[in-house]
Amino acid sequence: MHHFKTDDLSPKQQYKFLTGSIIPRPIAWITSLNQAAGIVNLAPFSFFSVASNQIPLLSVSILRTNQKSKDTADNILNQKEAVIHIVSRPLTENMNETSAPLPPDESELDRTDLHLVKSTTVDVPAVKEALVRFETVLYQHIPIKNETDEIITDHFLLKVTDFHFDEKVLDTDRDYILADKLEPMARLSGLDYAALGEIISMVRPTS
Repeated sequence: MHHFKTDDLSPKQQYKFLTGSIIPRPIAWITSLNQAAGIVNLAPFSFFSVASNQIPLLSVSILRTNQKSKDTADNILNQKEAVIHIVSRPLTENMNETSAPLPPDESELDRTDLHLVKSTTVDVPAVKEALVRFETVLYQHIPIKNETDEIITDHFLLKVTDFHFDEKVLDTDRDYILADKLEPMARLSGLDYAALGEIISMVRPTS
């Protein structure tokens, strides 16, 4: 096996090794509100997972560039709210368009043909075309610092206040999400994404 000590790697190499190995990663497609500018931001982030089920918490890490925070992170810290959408395959091109590095007073939505819909609990609007979305409020912000005490990542725990599912992706008899109907997209590395492939079911051992 090839072996590398972390201390011998550049940050770019570490990033490439991590994002190329920890795959596939779900994508948090987040709307947030810049209330002062009256702008709704929409951007995708793939350092995303579930943090708890006792409290419905989602975790999202938003990396900083040269210690400068992203618009989404700033908006969440200011407004304490966000809506997280799951990216279905038909929405992939729109999602990619929203990854453009725009200034804070421009909305990524202007690069798409998407529509906004009012949320139930939070003030941040949602993407109407998304089949699954979670309205969330800020539960905890964890600034991740480097060795020189500079913040390099804004890690958020977001509490879900409302779940929204399109009728075709939810089995209401069993409360199952129908993955084949959702068609979730996943992030790989570089320019690559992955669609849902073969689904394998296994019974867990009980002892």
